[in-house]
Amino acid sequence: MAPPPVLPPVASVLQHPAYPTAVWNLVPDRKGLAPVAEGRGGPFNISWEIHGEGPIKMILIMGLAGFKTAWQRQTLYFGHQNRQQYQVLVCDNRGMGDSDRPLMRYSSSEMARDLIDVMAHVGWLPSSDQPAAVAEETLRPPKIVRTIHVVGISLGGMIAQEMACLIAEHISSLTLCCTAAAIENTTTYAENMANRISMLVPKSVDRSVGDTARQIFNHEWLMQPDDVDLPDPATIPKCLAPSSSDTYLKFNTNAERFIAQEMHKRRDKERFTLKGFLLQLIAAGWHHKTPQQLADMADRIGRHRICVMHGTEDKMITVPHGRKLIEYLQPGLGIIEEGMGHAPLAERWEWFNRLLAGRIYEGERLDLRGPNFYKQRMADDERARELSTEDD
Repeated sequence: MAPPPVLPPVASVLQHPAYPTAVWNLVPDRKGLAPVAEGRGGPFNISWEIHGEGPIKMILIMGLAGFKTAWQRQTLYFGHQNRQQYQVLVCDNRGMGDSDRPLMRYSSSEMARDLIDVMAHVGWLPSSDQPAAVAEETLRPPKIVRTIHVVGISLGGMIAQEMACLIAEHISSLTLCCTAAAIENTTTYAENMANRISMLVPKSVDRSVGDTARQIFNHEWLMQPDDVDLPDPATIPKCLAPSSSDTYLKFNTNAERFIAQEMHKRRDKERFTLKGFLLQLIAAGWHHKTPQQLADMADRIGRHRICVMHGTEDKMITVPHGRKLIEYLQPGLGIIEEGMGHAPLAERWEWFNRLLAGRIYEGERLDLRGPNFYKQRMADDERARELSTEDD
């Protein structure tokens, strides 16, 4: 087995000319704070953004201790470069970023309900405070309208499972990335104990960030040249230049780019806190869906609408978890990707974006929404805007 890669010191990355440009200035079409969890220990606020103005709605659900900006490669592609086709909803989960950090027991199911409240707030779902007796009065079952494409990674994939159990009839496609039905010990007793002890040992920032990188990513990829396609503010809609220069800059390696983005987060003491991290960690550790619960959810959504992917080099949530999730869900597409780590959104971003686009297309096709549907929909939206302008 090859020794783990030696990563560049954090101090050198902080001095790199590209460091101030690591987080892209992608301007949302809509943003705000949604009050959530009324009657569930709230209300408290969840920060959300919608990028793009197209008819296809997708929500990207981030994992443990991540900010919504961690989706920037996907936000750029779907919400800016293809903004006429998509609306992309990204949120900071409770405990992180611009969302509130209430001191209470966090769970994947409650965090899923937070995001359902957000979708109601932005008009993607019926409001939960509307009368619930309409279907009973008409003696008809509610009409199933599948309009939302759900993507979740890691803890976000656990949240997505809970969301799918709650609103299966609204989901057009479901993509679960590098996640689990429940966290189980898949290593030896000695390795498990060593990993648990290491979480409690104080570390230098170099050791902490380096250990995180080596757990998340394929080691060879970390040492390869920075492979991102940088956004061009001159040509990409609603993409502003970084505050420090006119253009976004490259790092020497993929590892440097990850370290830079991680340090942007860790140096923000107001938006990234130990309390928020630990509360989210509890939610991930206690997540548990039984095979029967997952099978029932898959039947309600339709297994052909579901994709589960996992990498063989994932050291954060090991690949047996992905194999088991595929076994339980029997999805239309199950992928065990050789050599992939825990974060395909960065490590294999081009492949990942194409795969998501394909899954979305499949859901739209199954819902009988083809090109002609969207052409008419966009024409209707344009006419509505014209009428609104005339009224003004």
